[in-house]
Amino acid sequence: MRVLFVCLGNICRSPSAEGVFRDMAPEVETDSAGTAGWHVGKPPYGPMQAAALARDVDLSDLRARQFVVEDFERFDLIIGMDAENIANIEALRPNGNTTDVQLFTDYASDSGLSEVPDPYYTRDFDGALDLIEHCARGLRTAIAAG
Repeated sequence: MRVLFVCLGNICRSPSAEGVFRDMAPEVETDSAGTAGWHVGKPPYGPMQAAALARDVDLSDLRARQFVVEDFERFDLIIGMDAENIANIEALRPNGNTTDVQLFTDYASDSGLSEVPDPYYTRDFDGALDLIEHCARGLRTAIAAG
């Protein structure tokens, strides 16, 4: 199973989701990307890295990259952090491609949220990580159930 996590800039939500999920499910191949290319090659945002490291999730080896059409072939499941991410992903979908694209919060329907708020703007890094961990547990359960 190969899972790609996608947000806007690939410096907060999606690398955190990748880091959290790879620790929870090391048998699953993971990556992350952004729909925008502003931060390509840069590490995750410092305050996000610090909040994740406080939970023993090390994001320091990750570097931002932009989502590309070839990701539809490389991954079995593409996870967007919000509806705008999903729309941007779907806009690149090749005709006939059937790769599953889901909102991350679909795996934590009891959260009451329809998206993972962007802590780059909200400044709530711990709140974002709480939700990311909750969604990651739901995703792990869904993958295990087949």
